[in-house]
Amino acid sequence: MPKVKTHSASKKRFRISANGKVKMSHACRRHRLVTKTRKSKKQHRAALYAADANAATVKKMLPYA
Repeated sequence: MPKVKTHSASKKRFRISANGKVKMSHACRRHRLVTKTRKSKKQHRAALYAADANAATVKKMLPYA
């Protein structure tokens, strides 16, 4: 059985947690942070998990995660 290739963009953006959920980071945290409110920046620090509908697709792209 040949190896399955891991999707390169997905391995940079997603991680699989110990519970099997797909963990990812929030958007809008890279640049132009001066114009964003303190509240929005603070809320985006927290962990974000992908929806169950999308998690199955991400797990296919990360076969060895």
